[in-house]
Amino acid sequence: MNGVDTELRQTLHRRGLRMTPQRQLVLDAVAELGHATPEAVCTRVQETAPAVNITTVYRTLDLLEQLGVVKHTHLGHGAPTYATSEHEHVHLVCHHCGRVDEIDVAALDDLTAALRESHGFRLDATHVALSGSCRDCADRADAELAEDAP
Repeated sequence: MNGVDTELRQTLHRRGLRMTPQRQLVLDAVAELGHATPEAVCTRVQETAPAVNITTVYRTLDLLEQLGVVKHTHLGHGAPTYATSEHEHVHLVCHHCGRVDEIDVAALDDLTAALRESHGFRLDATHVALSGSCRDCADRADAELAEDAP
């Protein structure tokens, strides 16, 4: 994270901005929490700096995303979650229990190639959340169907 921090400071400086303590706290919170909503980031930041409000967190996350330091993903309904940009994977979201699993982006290589070939579309698989049923919920549903079968 130190390399990212130094690079971020240089990028901010080139844009006439500086690394404020609030920006550093937001970046640290995202890195520590992994997948975090702006509200969770704000809660973590306020443990150190109670005066930082949610508006500051949203603005900082937006800036950090524009700079390529963090990415957001929608894991379902509600607020997006943020993670550092080196945290690249596809999210598998169970729409029954809410469980979120992660798989390597390479799992979508065939789909990525097919979309590129057929539509000229360049998929950013690091920004993807797939919705379905986790193994436990799928097994439970299969068991219930088997019980109901004549």
